[in-house]
Amino acid sequence: MRVPLLDVASSYGDLVTTVFSAPILAKVWLATFAAVLVVVQLSTAARMWGHLRGVVPLSDATAKQVHRWSGRFAILFTLPVVFHCVTILGFQTTTLRVAIHSVAGSFIYGVFVAKMLVIRDKDHPSWALPVLGGTVAALLAVLWLTSSVWYFGEFGVDW
Repeated sequence: MRVPLLDVASSYGDLVTTVFSAPILAKVWLATFAAVLVVVQLSTAARMWGHLRGVVPLSDATAKQVHRWSGRFAILFTLPVVFHCVTILGFQTTTLRVAIHSVAGSFIYGVFVAKMLVIRDKDHPSWALPVLGGTVAALLAVLWLTSSVWYFGEFGVDW
């Protein structure tokens, strides 16, 4: 008898090990790539809001395009990570680190969707978009610190 979830987990493992040496390393590195792009997101968002003009020497139009594309790639990098977490690992509270990670992971896409809705809605308070964007960045930072950074600290940096 085949168990569909085990088949999915096995197929996922086979797929990611074509690039990474283990599925957990795919999760660790893809989350790290997303975290790097969050720094780009924060920098270009600050630039678009009139800050960091001397630090981020981009035109408004270029900053907007870099912000959009870095966000798209950041979300793209998180999709296999969330798949791994939700379908293979699930919500866990075995340690404080794992519990914090599970709770932050439960909120990240909801806050992201709220941010996307606020972008399209012109009747929101002016503080809503930066607060939601900052919350997405903060949640991703918490997720990265409680997963990738922890993993690198425990097992070293490996591909």
